[in-house]
Amino acid sequence: MTKTDTMRALVLEAHNAPFRDTEIARPQPRSGEVLVRIKASGVNPLDLKIRAGAAAHAKHRLPAVLGIDLAGVIEAIGPGVTGFRPGDEVYGMTGGVGGLQGSLAEYAVVDATLLAPKPANLTMREAAAMPLVFITAWEGLVDRARVQAGQSVLVQGGGGGVGHMAIQIARAFGAEVCATDSAEKRSFIEQLGATAIDFRTSRVEDYVMRHTAGRGFDLVYDTGGGVMLDASFHAVRHFGHVVSCLGWGTHALAPLSFRAASYSGIFTLAPLLTGEGRSHYGDILREAARLVETGRIRPSLDPRHFGMEQVEAAYAAIESRDAAGKIVVDIAA
Repeated sequence: MTKTDTMRALVLEAHNAPFRDTEIARPQPRSGEVLVRIKASGVNPLDLKIRAGAAAHAKHRLPAVLGIDLAGVIEAIGPGVTGFRPGDEVYGMTGGVGGLQGSLAEYAVVDATLLAPKPANLTMREAAAMPLVFITAWEGLVDRARVQAGQSVLVQGGGGGVGHMAIQIARAFGAEVCATDSAEKRSFIEQLGATAIDFRTSRVEDYVMRHTAGRGFDLVYDTGGGVMLDASFHAVRHFGHVVSCLGWGTHALAPLSFRAASYSGIFTLAPLLTGEGRSHYGDILREAARLVETGRIRPSLDPRHFGMEQVEAAYAAIESRDAAGKIVVDIAA
């Protein structure tokens, strides 16, 4: 087997085991697929859960190559692919779950409909930081809740990955945004154009009164689940809408029902796991590129550089919660 038949990859063979840096067969694109030479791989908290065996919903059997997000260059196209050609710079949320090869490798074959042209004003690293968090935020705010100009929006956990995208998307649509998080995230949230609320010192009823005159927020996006989602049911206005990307617990629905409000749950992995709706993710990332290129969206990126040799350190940075933005692993120069 020659070098052109193989590629370098980081393979996880058992949960919580070290990644094995090895050579595996380089895949070839089939109908509707493209081969991407990966330049950068975004690391999400979900990747850590998959590695630990704590994400049964991702349905990713081992041994496997992890990595949900990528940015890179199209190397080859399979039959039936239109709209892309070799040499195109692309990004997307393309694998690392459901048996689909992830992005901690030199190459990946991916469904072309999951990809979009990389925003021209982003580096590969910046582009690899965007897909999962942007798609998750967009699905909730735009696809489900139909955010509109002039609405009041509360983002629970606004300083996080999905949260900081939700703030920027809501503002891009003309909404007025408040965001809860710790006091340490105040400056970051305010730089994004939202009003920061310290969830540790502010009661729901107090910030609802302070920021909406007691009426409640038109739209609440919860990124944390648990007590954060319970608080969201109390923060939404009558006939408003609560969205959550972590609504997996047991919750009392009475506060929501008494407000005649709606609830939507977001499960971003569904198109990867089922094959349904994949082209919509490519469409969403085209919208992301438009917003990035017009200056209304910018990903938050940790300044540290991690190569494939430092993948353990990259994962540890997320585990220790000391990342100042999204962690990205550099795959190729």
